[in-house]
This record gives sequence, C-alpha cells and structure tokens, in this order.
Amino acid sequence: MSGRSIEQVQHCTTMADVRREIDALDDILVPLLVQRTGYMTQAARIKQADTEVRDEARIQAIVDRVRDRALAQGGQPDVLEAIYRGVMEASIAYEHREFVRLRAGHASDAAAQTAGSAA
Repeated sequence: MSGRSIEQVQHCTTMADVRREIDALDDILVPLLVQRTGYMTQAARIKQADTEVRDEARIQAIVDRVRDRALAQGGQPDVLEAIYRGVMEASIAYEHREFVRLRAGHASDAAAQTAGSAA
C-alpha cells in the first residue's frame, strides 16, 4: 500500500465509478465526523465560558496541520483548508448550542433553589 493517499485514487471511466468511490469514502468519513462532533459536546462541557468556544489560535493550528498533512498525502492544501474551515465553523456553532444546552438545566435548578429559599 502506498504512503500517499492520492496514489490510492482509482482510475474511473464513468461517473457511476466516481460516485461509487465517493460513496465508499463517505461511508468512512461520516462515522469519523460523528465522533469528531461528539468531542465538541465534551469541549462544551469542559469549557468554563462561552467566550472560550471560539479559539482562533486553535483554529489556525488545525489549519496549519491540515495543510501540512494534505501536502504530505499529495492533496490540495487550499481545498482541504476550505473543507476544514467549514467543518470547524459548523463545529463551533454546534459547540455554542451545546454550551447553552448543557447549562440550561443548571440555570433552571439555580432559579428554582432561589425561588424556594424566598418562599
């Protein structure tokens, strides 16, 4: 097996061939992206403030790493960066929603305790 992913791309003669290969890759990528999203829920739980959700230094570190890995695999760094920026923006939006959702129960618990102590 070759060390560079680009060399594993199969020669296709029809669009049906192309689509079959893409579908096979999506069958691998989707479960991995689901796992990646699961870590966004954990990040939302661990972070102490909503302002910590967007971490520009971390975004740049991921972009730099992805670009380097794309080059090493014979890929197109600009394309991979664009894909990852999209993934990261969707992940950040999801993490913001999770941050709020995970704390909604705590806020209502605190409000109930305050109301109970005032009664």
